[in-house]
Amino acid sequence: PVMRAILDQPLFLAYLAVINVAAFFIYAYDKYCAIHNKWRIPEKVLLLLVVFGGGMGAFGGMKRFRHKTQHIKFRFGVPLIMLLQVAGLIYLK
Repeated sequence: PVMRAILDQPLFLAYLAVINVAAFFIYAYDKYCAIHNKWRIPEKVLLLLVVFGGGMGAFGGMKRFRHKTQHIKFRFGVPLIMLLQVAGLIYLK
C-alpha cells in the first residue's frame, strides 16, 4: 500500500516532528505577542499549521499556554481537523 510506504518514510516522520514543534512554538509566540500588545500571527496561519500536520503541537501549545482555548474555531476545530486527518490515514491504509 502506497500510504503505508509514505508513513514509514523517515523524511515524512521528520516533517511531522518539525511542523509540530514549530506549531507549538508559534502558538507560544502568538500568546507572548497577545500579552505584550505586539503584532499577532493571523488565526488563518495558526489553523493552517494544524491542517498541514501540526495538530499535536498546536493542541499542546493551546493547552500549555492557555492560548485560543476560548475561541470555538480553535477549541473544536483543532481536535476536529486532527480527527479527520487520522480517519483519512486509516481509510487510506
